[in-house]
Amino acid sequence: MKLIDAISTVPLPDLLSVGFIVIAWIATGWLIENPPKWRVSVSILMEEHRRDWMRVFVTRVPRLFDVSLIGSLRQGTTFFVSASMIAIGGGAALIGNSAAMRELAADLPLDAERVDFALKLLLPMGFMANALLKFIWAHRLFGYCAVLMAAVPNERDNPLAYFRATQAAELNITAARSYNRGLRSIYFALAALGWLFGALALALATFATVAVLIRREFRSHSRSVLLRDFSTD
Repeated sequence: MKLIDAISTVPLPDLLSVGFIVIAWIATGWLIENPPKWRVSVSILMEEHRRDWMRVFVTRVPRLFDVSLIGSLRQGTTFFVSASMIAIGGGAALIGNSAAMRELAADLPLDAERVDFALKLLLPMGFMANALLKFIWAHRLFGYCAVLMAAVPNERDNPLAYFRATQAAELNITAARSYNRGLRSIYFALAALGWLFGALALALATFATVAVLIRREFRSHSRSVLLRDFSTD
């Protein structure tokens, strides 16, 4: 009931800013994963390269490079799982220590008069909780992918070789998609911290975050490299 009462007292500009960041988060993720055919995102471009990886994997001997690579992908998700848990724990500790939070708000130029400080922390914590779940699932899927890779025969003429490789590729792509969703949640969690400085700061931070994500997916140098045909140079 206390949470509902606190939300009911949030001014309209703050509610609009919160709605804006949630909609921006959903819309940005949808656009990156479902881009127009004339402007494919980096994430979609990498999906085909993951399929190429597994096709080459069938005949690669030895497979130490692939073992190392899939291990590195799992280590990356493990790092972000730990970081997300620490961030959520830190946020929960701040919310639980309301007296220290009020003192902090009084010493810093934070907008804590109109909206409760603890309520504002729930927004980035929500994004971090989503990131944690995505990273955990990505870690598990990369593990499934590793098992399927181990089941891929070395012989190209084996009827199971490319079938298992295709399965591993699709699991790898699904894991990467979940991993990328977790990263986007971290981006928006950082933007959500702007609410501590007011509704306008939250809106501006959201706009900046969307601009950064869109540029990196659709107008970055890495995208140009992926699309460049080096055979014609």
